Amino acid sequence: MALTAAASAREILTRLHDVMAKRLPAQSKLNSVAEIIGTTLDSEVCSIYLLREGVLELFATRGLAQEAVHVTKLALGEGLVGTIAANVETLNLDEAATHPDFAYRPETGEERFHSFAGVPIIRRERAVGVLAVQHAEPRRYADVEIEALQTVAMVLSELIANADLVDQTGGATTRPQSTAATRSTGFKLVEGMAAGVAVFHQPRITIEHTVAEDIEVERHRVYAAFDKMRDQIERMASQAEFGGGGEHDEVLATYKMFAYDEGWSRRINEAIDSGLTAEAAIERVQQRTRMRMREIDDALLRDRMHDLEDLSNRLLRIVSGQLGTAAQMGLRQDSILIARNLGPAELLEYDRRRLKGVVLEEGSLTAHVTIVARAMGVPVLGRVRDVRRLIAEGDMLLLDTAEESLFVRPTTAMQEAFEAKLALSQKRRAAFAQLRGEIPITSDGHRITVMVNAGLRDDLAALDLTGADGIGLFRTEFQFLVSATLPQREAQKRLYKDVLEAAGERPVTFRTVDIGGDKALPYLNHDEDGNEENPAMGWRALRLALDRDGLMKAQARALIEAGAGKTLNIMFPMVSEPWEFDAARDLFEAQRAWLAARGRKMPTEIRYGAMLEVPALAEVLDILLPKIDFLSIGTNDLTQFLFAADRAHPKLALRYDWLSPSILRFLKRVVDHAHAADVPVAVCGEMGGVRWRRWR
Repeated sequence: MALTAAASAREILTRLHDVMAKRLPAQSKLNSVAEIIGTTLDSEVCSIYLLREGVLELFATRGLAQEAVHVTKLALGEGLVGTIAANVETLNLDEAATHPDFAYRPETGEERFHSFAGVPIIRRERAVGVLAVQHAEPRRYADVEIEALQTVAMVLSELIANADLVDQTGGATTRPQSTAATRSTGFKLVEGMAAGVAVFHQPRITIEHTVAEDIEVERHRVYAAFDKMRDQIERMASQAEFGGGGEHDEVLATYKMFAYDEGWSRRINEAIDSGLTAEAAIERVQQRTRMRMREIDDALLRDRMHDLEDLSNRLLRIVSGQLGTAAQMGLRQDSILIARNLGPAELLEYDRRRLKGVVLEEGSLTAHVTIVARAMGVPVLGRVRDVRRLIAEGDMLLLDTAEESLFVRPTTAMQEAFEAKLALSQKRRAAFAQLRGEIPITSDGHRITVMVNAGLRDDLAALDLTGADGIGLFRTEFQFLVSATLPQREAQKRLYKDVLEAAGERPVTFRTVDIGGDKALPYLNHDEDGNEENPAMGWRALRLALDRDGLMKAQARALIEAGAGKTLNIMFPMVSEPWEFDAARDLFEAQRAWLAARGRKMPTEIRYGAMLEVPALAEVLDILLPKIDFLSIGTNDLTQFLFAADRAHPKLALRYDWLSPSILRFLKRVVDHAHAADVPVAVCGEMGGVRWRRWR
């Protein structure tokens, strides 16, 4: 096809505009739409399926048997059309019958058509229909044709919604079916307890007009909206209420990078070129982003796509002039925010005095909003299902992220129990604070060293608050996870130096970067590694670092320079064989020699240690122990490998037992070997912080 995507879509939209302006019944308009699309794309079949009473009904067609209209029906997930609607995805097949979800309907007379392409018709983020084209010759439709179909599907969404042809969805403030007290569960992102009324973050923005009257006018509206949005973000970044220098600064820098991304603005301009209004163009690009997010297995990359989703929402509100977020309307009382997901800038807009907690339908530990919320001290519970169905605006909520629980419309008994636990928690914190200066001695008289885990600058405050002996594990990968590009060596050096200065005379153990597997970085090319079925046991941590030795060399120099004049403790993660430790230590020593040759000030001592997370390492301790200065047992990964129980799988939680004789015997054997070799041993991970009540 010689036409560009924009020109092809514009030709169709121009003709559709005339059809929509006529005083015709909705069915007649749909029939005309099918004819226009089919002839413009030179496609023998064009069919429109709409969602009615929970099933997809053939509403209009050019090329299939007219007797099948309003007769052929498919359930969500049934056939190619049902698959498109259920997954909100696009299909483009040169031979439709080869697809595993293909379902033949004889009444349509479609047996002579081989090629098939279909796109979802989306309304309020869900598929309300499917637009499909077919051709007798086996061929894949060109990208420009698919782009045109997706743009037309957006206009169809407006037409069918105005004609009330499809099942309508309730908004976020729709009353739930039940008003009884209920409990929902989720995933702890930021620990804490909070009580407040439910406030939905974002009212739905309704796009009134999709087809542009004047393309240049729409383009200028988008340019003005971009300018206003960027000003807002610059202002928020300069007014963040927590101090500077934390990871949240890097988060906001990444967020601003998206705001100024020329590729994003170019895609919106191309959508306007196709004949869409400014609002529809932004929504069109946003729909593409959402569909891409559904196809992305990489959790970190999905988090970054959420930043772009947040910016799209902001831009859409500005250009439409419609009602803003709950932050812009102001919180009137203590509130718990409800959202599908949030961008970091949107969270910063809220009044911290009134915002007590956040509940997300999605969310992850590495998401930008999680990092900012932790810096703000706001508890966050993620991955809470069906919040729009279960919660209404103004419902009373109790949030306890430690128990991964959200209580909706709590009973008096629930509230009393919550308040009692909150009071007890505050009392315990006060009691722990009083114990800050006490020396940790076991009941049988042994002095133990108690250290904290950290990964953010904000975590360093825990050293003084708890009276810990030092930092037993500083996770260096967080700086890599929140950055849009590989952190420069100077930025790494500043972070490590800040950590050492905050610790003073107390020891800090830096774990070299543990990325890869389920913590992939979008700016590193992982194509050659493939899609790992079990990333926890995949190409990650020390394995990846030794393979990408440029990354590890830069980190080694940053750590060595930051540790000048101090003792530097370096720990390598996921060592499975002694030679891996040797290779990592040799790499560090080569960088130390390189820096020393150039007159750089050196650490007074570098101590090298290994993490025992892979059970195989326990069988070669006689080879490893003479080489290392200390050993740390990483109980989180070690336990899941020993029990073959994925620690992220909710059904396997009870199989993850730290008091099982098998894990305790394993640990005793390791400790006995280490003590015999006079090598200090630390226990790291959640097992090291098991609550006292588990041991009573």
